Amino acid sequence: MSNEMKRLTAPRSWPIKRKAHLWITKPSPGAHALEDSVPVTVVVRDLLKICNTAAEVKTILSNRDMLVDGKIVNDSRKGIGLMDVISFPKANSHYRMVVNVRGKLTLVAIPEEKSSWKLCRIDNKTIVPGGKTQLNLHDGRNILVEKDEYKTGDVLKIEVPTQKILGAYKMEQGSMALITSGSSVGRAEVIDEIIVRRLSSDNIVNFKNGSSTTRGNVFVIGNKVPEIELPEEAAI
Repeated sequence: MSNEMKRLTAPRSWPIKRKAHLWITKPSPGAHALEDSVPVTVVVRDLLKICNTAAEVKTILSNRDMLVDGKIVNDSRKGIGLMDVISFPKANSHYRMVVNVRGKLTLVAIPEEKSSWKLCRIDNKTIVPGGKTQLNLHDGRNILVEKDEYKTGDVLKIEVPTQKILGAYKMEQGSMALITSGSSVGRAEVIDEIIVRRLSSDNIVNFKNGSSTTRGNVFVIGNKVPEIELPEEAAI
């Protein structure tokens, strides 16, 4: 399998110049889907513009200068997805991956004290042997909990890299949410109502401003106000 793809065929969520060069790095298989992640090489070289070549990115990684979710990164093709936290400790620079109003994955600078945690949406739950509940999160993580007090769609605030649960934000009326896809992508809105469908189709979430989308496009980011920094163009 090739480690590169043509820039013109790269996912539309990548904020890159399509005609600058013919080829671009392809993410290695991981927790995030291809269209929902950007490889480390592209993040460092094209988004942050810390260096100019893929070889220089590998030098940065070999010096153990980059962390993703609190862990040292060695793979230049590792995919960086929604809510992942990127840190360069020596430069005291920290970023969180979010989505903007154009539907592009983008990095937002965050203070050091916020780089020790991230938000993870519960996409599924399963009961494992022993009676514990396994929470399956949007970024491929799995967390076991003794007491199941969460619902699918709720968002956990977890410490990285320990995965200790620091808090939770429920998908309910009054919560602040980031819309991750659809016509209102990148907007931060207040949830007004959740319409539960008994069919196979996804539930519908209505917002205070009159817009709506399916539940899969909603990522709760706080109880009343956003707990994370957002791109300047995001409306609140």
